[in-house]
Amino acid sequence: MSKIKVSDLAKELGVNWKDIAKALADITGEKIKTPSKKIDEETANLIRDFLGVYEETPEEKEEIQIKTEEKKYRIYDLYHDWGVSFEEFKEALRKCGYEGEINSFTEINKDLVGKVRGELEELIKKKKEEEERRRKEEEERRKREEELRRLLEEQERERREKERKKEEEEAKKREVKENKEEKEIKEIKKEEIKETEKEEIREIEKGEVREAKVSSKEIKEGRETKERRYKKERFDKRKKRDFKERKRDFRKDEKRKKEEKQKRDEKQKKEDFRKSKFEKVKEKQEGFSLQAELEQAQIHSVKDEEKEREKAQAAEIERRKESKEEKAELEALRKLLGDSGRKKKKKKKKKEDKEKKEVEAKEEDDVKIAIIPEVLTVKDLSDILNIPPNQIILELMKKGVLATINQNIDPEIALQIAEEHGFLAEIKREGEELSIVEELPDEEKEKVLTEEKEEDEENLVERPPVVTVMGHVDHGKTTLLDTIRKTDVAAREKGGITQHIGAYKIKLENGKEITFLDTPGHEAFTTLRARGSKVADIAVLVVAADDGVKPQTIEALNHAKSANVPIIVAINKIDKPGSDPERVKRELSQYNLIPEEWGGDTIMVPVSAKTGKNIDELLENILLVAELLELKANPNKPAIGTVIESKLDTKKGPVATVLIENGTLKRGDYFVAGYTWGKVRAMLDERGRNLKEAGPGTPVEILGFNEVPKAGDKFIVKSSEKEARQLAEQRKQKLEEELLAKRKRLHLENLQDAKEINIILKADVQGSLEAIIKSIEEIGKKFENVNINIIHSGIGAITESDVMLAAASNGLVIGFNVRPDGTARKSAEEEDVDIKIYGVIYDLLEDLEKALKGLLEPKKKEELLGICEVKKIFRIKGVGTIAGCIVIEGVIRRNSKARLVRDGVVIYDGEISSLKRFKDDVKEVAKGYECGLMLKDFNDIKPGDQIESYEIVEEKEVS
Repeated sequence: MSKIKVSDLAKELGVNWKDIAKALADITGEKIKTPSKKIDEETANLIRDFLGVYEETPEEKEEIQIKTEEKKYRIYDLYHDWGVSFEEFKEALRKCGYEGEINSFTEINKDLVGKVRGELEELIKKKKEEEERRRKEEEERRKREEELRRLLEEQERERREKERKKEEEEAKKREVKENKEEKEIKEIKKEEIKETEKEEIREIEKGEVREAKVSSKEIKEGRETKERRYKKERFDKRKKRDFKERKRDFRKDEKRKKEEKQKRDEKQKKEDFRKSKFEKVKEKQEGFSLQAELEQAQIHSVKDEEKEREKAQAAEIERRKESKEEKAELEALRKLLGDSGRKKKKKKKKKEDKEKKEVEAKEEDDVKIAIIPEVLTVKDLSDILNIPPNQIILELMKKGVLATINQNIDPEIALQIAEEHGFLAEIKREGEELSIVEELPDEEKEKVLTEEKEEDEENLVERPPVVTVMGHVDHGKTTLLDTIRKTDVAAREKGGITQHIGAYKIKLENGKEITFLDTPGHEAFTTLRARGSKVADIAVLVVAADDGVKPQTIEALNHAKSANVPIIVAINKIDKPGSDPERVKRELSQYNLIPEEWGGDTIMVPVSAKTGKNIDELLENILLVAELLELKANPNKPAIGTVIESKLDTKKGPVATVLIENGTLKRGDYFVAGYTWGKVRAMLDERGRNLKEAGPGTPVEILGFNEVPKAGDKFIVKSSEKEARQLAEQRKQKLEEELLAKRKRLHLENLQDAKEINIILKADVQGSLEAIIKSIEEIGKKFENVNINIIHSGIGAITESDVMLAAASNGLVIGFNVRPDGTARKSAEEEDVDIKIYGVIYDLLEDLEKALKGLLEPKKKEELLGICEVKKIFRIKGVGTIAGCIVIEGVIRRNSKARLVRDGVVIYDGEISSLKRFKDDVKEVAKGYECGLMLKDFNDIKPGDQIESYEIVEEKEVS
């Protein structure tokens, strides 16, 4: 590829080489320091387009020469380029001695620019020094606070340590006292025992002397009485001793309890005193005590005002009631008096009419509407609600939010404050219509709607319809689009259609325009719709006249119906021998697409994409449907659109194709798209031409994104760079919350509370499919409160398209003897779509019925271990068929359950009986390795088959 010097290109274009360097930086991000740098011819062409060389007229050239001679600079461009605020620039300009009026469009000469720059540098330097000084002061204050806290904590620690030591010493003293008391008790007991023994000995001795004097009878009687007396006295003594000991122990326990209680109370008092002291110090330190008192006083005052207002309202209502009763009594008296009270009656009627009008006016004022934007400050909210900022700050403090007057606040909290003040409020999400009008009373609703219509009808203009072409493979979609492109009037002009931006607009001879999406097909169509974007207005369903309705045709039809998009049928290939358009109409009538000539409402046009026959008729019908839809837009608004596709270009950076739906997009506009933002640096149409602005219904390729956006993201123009950046950052924060609290998809286990169930059904044969559909319809009749919709059914494996349709419609995917392919399984995990596979029809119906009753409990779960592909077959006599495989995913385990899948249909379900690597038996084989395996009691294996290794895992019940 030839290259050109920057200096040569500058001479060619008649501009300074620095202007070319700036244009190249804007387009590709590449910086040039010398004019001798060489650039590609393609990049040079882009620069030519960007600088608008081919669009310049002699008059424009003269204007450019005059401007370059004058060398005036607009203030708006300067302070944006230098990254300073308007107020700072204004201050610097005044210091330089400029005395004229200063606004964003004021122009100044080069000398004054240099002076202002110097003044700005000094201003910025001073501000930085001021900020640095404040930062240092803040750091010193924090250090002081930390030292204070540390000192307080150390004092507290020392005090606790002293208390602990005191408690330990007291405990030791208590133990010593208790030990002494125990010793004394033991000694007393010993002495008592000795005294009792001595007394017993004395009594025995006295008894022996007496026995010698008395007779034998008296000896016997005396012995018995002495023994009894002795036993009784001994028992009495023991009883007294026990009672004394118990009494002593009881007194000691009581004394100990009292002491412990006193110590506990003292400890509690000390802790309370310490806490109160610590809190006071903390309050003084942080300086919040006075603020809290002020807040409480303000809250009390607000509450008092509210109470007084309520009292006044109640008194007014009572007064009105009394006045009504008085009026009723006066009217009754006037009727009795007759003509004498007529004059007064008229006056009273006038007063009543006035009061009624006042009440009606008050009621009208009571219905207050507040529309809250996604990004707003406290001042913005006060302006919207017509409430002082101080009151809003107070309301925020009640909700635990500390904010200044210029600080951004959460729109949800702003909504709560608005509703508390009697407003009918709603958050205006960018690119969404407001539904707040629906909540208004009928009279107010009519007024608002009529006002909106009157405002809009003045500015509304017709916009081109957006069309997507869908249908089965090889039915002529691409050929039809190529033929339609040739009908474009603009394509016959110099340049033609480059078509590299994913969408294009054609202009017909009658002056009407149609926008076609260049990513036709239901997959892209559904991907955009799953992300919440309804881009297409009309769907053209292409069906070949010689082939008829095919599975992918039905699939495309179901996708279009699910999106509620009008369908026009193009019966293609009518020039081929054996074509039968009537057969196509009969087949489509089975799917509720009845042609107009049969009394239906579906437009069906027989066309030939190859010869161009009836193409004009098809385009006329598209325009007719567009007229019925009344597709209009307001070009005077800031642009709103949808990202069709996006990419990261090595030279241009992030690039996206955007379809403008409403408003007008201009070069230099700031925008938000999903979670990214940017500035429109360049716009290119489908022919590669540079555009300065793009109206409604125009597809454009935009340069200037900070990051690559996603297809389906809403594209919204904002008034300033700050607003665009803030909205993008706010959306990124919410994205994390949305990922954590992701909307739960519909699963078979949580169908009990569902009112509508969408099912995508796939089976191995047509007979099984029809039987399952009928059985599901019968189940649906049993449950009156639930609508079961089979939005798509077909034969063959579960594909990614089925999963995306289930994600878009929040449905289930049920397979009967079929399996999902690799891409379908991955997208199901990403989108959290439930795929249920069955081999017995009764199990399928039983699970569905149980799920609707709320009785189905997940007990067992299938866990996929790995997948291998059969490369070669080895048949050995007496052994059976050995499959030579390569593992393409996960691991294959011996003795695990296995499933053989052929063209998406399950042929065999059993287990792996043998697994080998070369000649050795192995337990498992990992991804990327070859192996030989045998299936238990099954030999019908063919090259190309896939064998899935899986196991059934019992789920743990969560208690």
